[in-house]
Amino acid sequence: MPSKQQFGDRLRLGLAVLVAKSVTAAVRGLRLGAASVLPGEIARRLHPRLLPLLFEQVCQGVVLVVGTNGKTTTSLLLRTMLEQTGARVTHNAAGANLLNGLITALLADANLFGQLDADYAILEVDENILPLVLRDCRPRSILGLNLFRDQLDRYGEVDTIGRRWQAAIAPLPTDTAIVLAADDPTLANLGAKLSQRVAYFGLSEPELYLDEIPHAVDSIYCPRCGTALDYAGVYLSHLGDYTCSNCGFAKPQPALNSREWPQILIGVYNKYNTLAAATIAKELNVPLEGVKTAIQSFRAAFGRAEELTVAGKHVRILLSKNPVGTNETIRAVVQQRDGGKTSVVLIVLNDRIPDGTDVSWIWDADTEKLLASGTLVVSGDRAYDMALRLQYGCETLKQAGAAILVEPELSRAVDRALELSPTGETLHVLPTYSAMLEVRQLLTGRKIL
Repeated sequence: MPSKQQFGDRLRLGLAVLVAKSVTAAVRGLRLGAASVLPGEIARRLHPRLLPLLFEQVCQGVVLVVGTNGKTTTSLLLRTMLEQTGARVTHNAAGANLLNGLITALLADANLFGQLDADYAILEVDENILPLVLRDCRPRSILGLNLFRDQLDRYGEVDTIGRRWQAAIAPLPTDTAIVLAADDPTLANLGAKLSQRVAYFGLSEPELYLDEIPHAVDSIYCPRCGTALDYAGVYLSHLGDYTCSNCGFAKPQPALNSREWPQILIGVYNKYNTLAAATIAKELNVPLEGVKTAIQSFRAAFGRAEELTVAGKHVRILLSKNPVGTNETIRAVVQQRDGGKTSVVLIVLNDRIPDGTDVSWIWDADTEKLLASGTLVVSGDRAYDMALRLQYGCETLKQAGAAILVEPELSRAVDRALELSPTGETLHVLPTYSAMLEVRQLLTGRKIL
């Protein structure tokens, strides 16, 4: 017969699950969103130890995907790889990656008694809360994608986050598989300090080098001795092929040869996402041929190079929430423009909590490259800040061959951008996070969160 404490724990668990599922049904039934956050927040308050109870029930283990950019796409790709093997996978597909979002995702696949029947849990985790998650979780694997400056008002510099990760990962069992970006000096240095089993992913394709190191690069100094690193070339921000002439620190060897792996989504950043998912799939003993098949059939996550057809026009949404990510989406847009496939770009800048309230980062983005030709429609809470940023960097808009149209009202901006987009070309939308959710709702008629 259970004790009073055990009975009380079961009662709280049942109540938390019931309330969470009821909230989910109500939110979705009223078409208020995907209910990816609120149910978990309520359940957590009703049962503070709910998260570790759910983690313990995942049969084959929990895989945490963490980093500044690429979490949603990489997590979805890894889920696709595992499901092709017949595995049952729980995944926070909506991208809600704080504690309440993780609980919501796990509860969605649990029954009314809080029992979870899953082989794997693939969970993207906000880079700042990884230490909090590891208090309640002993993951099978952790995938560290990258560390860039993002929302400095909340997170601080990349080396600060790197130190937090090291302190949080160090106590984990030595058989925990850690997969890190070889091309990121901060993460390569982290891997060298860990006692766990570490593997790396990265590029080995010099033809993809940028012409020069970006002016807004985050970390080009040796994380061991502070000497400026010698780069043979960079692929994205400070990610590249590097050595330190002073202490010998150098890029570690990736587990996979990047030339042998297909790429479906546009952009070098998605090449990294593909290699990251493939490398950790290898660590999970997924057959490599199945991994390649999953890559070939993969479709983008919402807002991450997602492609839509709206009113007969082709639309591609490229989340742009920090300098590095924005520079890479601009790089992808410019390549499309040079191929004669795009002439209109919609840029939406918000400064809400999910975006980061400090928008000064836009001055580190290379927006000048968007001014070479075409029409730029600018919207969002900080539309005029973005318009001002765009006007800097060229003597006159006429010389640049571009036109900037400012429309703070997002619905009008979307309509205007669609109207201006010629048939047969792609309208590229570059929004911050909260703006991406609003744009998708306008284009598809439904919310994500």
